[in-house]
Amino acid sequence: MVLTPIVKVAGFRCLTSRQCEPHRRMNLPGSVARRSPVRYHTSPAAILLHSTLPRFTPTCKPSASLFTGNADMIAIRTTVQRLAFRVLCPFVLLGLAAPAAVAEFKAGAAVIDVTPDKLPVLVNGGMTSRSIDKVKTRVLARAIVMSDSNEQLAIVVVDSCMIGRVLLDDVKALAKIRTGIPTDRILISATHSHTAPASMGCLGTDADPDYVPFLRDKLVEVIATAQASQEPARIGFSKTMAPEFTALRQWIRRPDRIEEDPFGNKTVRANMHAGANWDDAVGEAGPEDPDLSLISLQSRDGRPLAVLGNFSMHYFGDSDISADYFGLFSEGLKLRIAPDSKFVGIMSHGCSGDIWRRDYTKPESWNPSLTIDAYTQGLLDIAMKAYEAIQYRDDVTIAMAEQRMTLKYRVPNKQLLEWSQRIVAETGDRLPQTTAEVYAREQILLHEAQQTEIVVQALRIGDIGIATTPNETYAITGLKIKAASPLAHNMVIELANGGDGYIPPVEQYPFGGYNTWTARSAGLEVLAEAKITQAAISLLETVSGKPRKNYALPAGPASEAIRSLKPRAWWRLNEFTGPIAPDASGHNHQAAYEAAITYYLEGPQSAEFCGPESINRAPHFVGGRLRAQTETLPKAYSVSAWIWNGMPNDGRDVSGWFYSRDFDHGLSAFGEHLGVGGKSGHTGKLIFQYGSSTEKLLAGKSEIPRWTWSHVVLTRDAETVKVYLNGKLEIEGSAPAVEISELMLGGRSDNDSNWEGRLDEIAVFDRSLSPKEIGTLQAQ
Repeated sequence: MVLTPIVKVAGFRCLTSRQCEPHRRMNLPGSVARRSPVRYHTSPAAILLHSTLPRFTPTCKPSASLFTGNADMIAIRTTVQRLAFRVLCPFVLLGLAAPAAVAEFKAGAAVIDVTPDKLPVLVNGGMTSRSIDKVKTRVLARAIVMSDSNEQLAIVVVDSCMIGRVLLDDVKALAKIRTGIPTDRILISATHSHTAPASMGCLGTDADPDYVPFLRDKLVEVIATAQASQEPARIGFSKTMAPEFTALRQWIRRPDRIEEDPFGNKTVRANMHAGANWDDAVGEAGPEDPDLSLISLQSRDGRPLAVLGNFSMHYFGDSDISADYFGLFSEGLKLRIAPDSKFVGIMSHGCSGDIWRRDYTKPESWNPSLTIDAYTQGLLDIAMKAYEAIQYRDDVTIAMAEQRMTLKYRVPNKQLLEWSQRIVAETGDRLPQTTAEVYAREQILLHEAQQTEIVVQALRIGDIGIATTPNETYAITGLKIKAASPLAHNMVIELANGGDGYIPPVEQYPFGGYNTWTARSAGLEVLAEAKITQAAISLLETVSGKPRKNYALPAGPASEAIRSLKPRAWWRLNEFTGPIAPDASGHNHQAAYEAAITYYLEGPQSAEFCGPESINRAPHFVGGRLRAQTETLPKAYSVSAWIWNGMPNDGRDVSGWFYSRDFDHGLSAFGEHLGVGGKSGHTGKLIFQYGSSTEKLLAGKSEIPRWTWSHVVLTRDAETVKVYLNGKLEIEGSAPAVEISELMLGGRSDNDSNWEGRLDEIAVFDRSLSPKEIGTLQAQ
């Protein structure tokens, strides 16, 4: 809960009447003893998002009688000014006296125990509240402070699920007074352990009122301790891959298996762990990020000081109270690198809002007996190989920048608000115990707040970049930021400087699911991900002094084979987002993505299309289509595409249409369509339809396995139709020539049985390709 100060100063009154409403319906204490002389009062408005001790500015405004009692305020202000002068004056005088010199890079690290000293303690990370009185592993806060002759910055990683911005702003303000480090040069993030004490309210759990001030003081202390331990240092970076330790948990459900949300509406087209039942799902909703990155700090003579790791895996899961694998990894680094020293190992949280450890595409790889210790040791084995290869340098400078922005919440409409108010009224004084009760309370809280402030930061340490988000960010967002960064080496730390919940990419909101259900844990506006991504990239430009990189996948031999055949249009489909699919042929036939498409999943034959160091990428069609105008093609033409079907071959009458040349919103008598047959006939085989009738389908002979990439080429030479599957002739027949310029990929012109799967490397040629030419496109 947020504890709003009631400051007893003459001439002040409460900001809003709702902050003085009875708080009985939220079952929260009205007054809590603290180490501060300020008295606290809770209310629906005050408990909203971040649970913390008071900011230095009280939540009040002057009344008409302000100037009748300003002596108290003058006394308070004078005391603060004197304290600030005494603490900061030495830093100011030192800066004025120091002559210009070559930057000397320094670093220090520290760790402090933040396990609560008072049990039981509230623990968030679940739907409803729980109070725990046992500690399995200690929870810690770890800090690194770095400086050169011009800048000083701090990085703190805390074993916590999430920490609200208001509490962290208080920590930074207090740390600035104690250390002189500016507040916008302090990064504090949570690891996202779901078994750590609650320092902010989330879903059905309130912040623990005793733990919040305890954590605040500890975080200030660890920053000061790290600063005091600084010494001349050197730094290095290494990145390796750990794909076996991370995977997509967010899967797209079949269009006939949509589930209900907590508000009783069938909106859940994608959700966590839907891939556990293959019959319900069509495929992953996005890419994973297997990067395991390490920033290593040593003294000038090579003594290990600290290692900051970063990895995108949501959490392992452990019994309360526990630091989860983040804490075990951090301690494992110390044991493996410098066990008998003050070395600090740190694992920060990478972008993993849609990530978990189980790969649902490979059920045979699941190990139900896998322990958190075994998982962590396996990840450490990979990390140590990367650590041993690190090269160091000491001639580095540092820079840091911050942007604060106000974002709106997705607030309930009138009907949803009334539904929520009825449920909360029925709940009475107790905490919510059901999903409906939890989300009803969340709607009221978001309605009262309407908007919030969020913090985005970027750091540069030599040629190493760190960007932050205050959210549970999807893996694709981290990939976007790293791909655009002007710096050579990069990591993205999420849940930093706030706990503002899930922010799916804008294209995934229509799929619904837990990550989109409006709550403090997932309530920001639909465009939040796009705005935060752009802010992070812009800040990396600021700290590096360089423009962002223009992202483009390299061209491998299969790509060059397509180019050599001189296509009229060629869509590689490796975009991070829509709505434009650029034409790689050079003829400027751009295509447009419709809604209901997700991006940047793994495509076919990566080494052949992109070379050995890159992953080929492809969009996943979830009912939307890719539309293009190719002008009127000649009577002889060809269309080449790679297809990946996510539907079971017998899941519906037609498994899916992936190519259509016809007029939108209907079927004309003169269009053509290519797809995969379903349970109504030709199950799993290619089918070609001319006109509006399905009575004279041309069908192939080979069944195409689900979830595999296949290459398909349609050739037309006047009325001759040929369709090749993986280089072999599969369909041959005749149909009148088509003279329609509209081209739809990923669905049929009437939107019947649109494609549920991926497409990639689509090329259109203004001639009928020969069998030999088709053979060159196989990417073998």
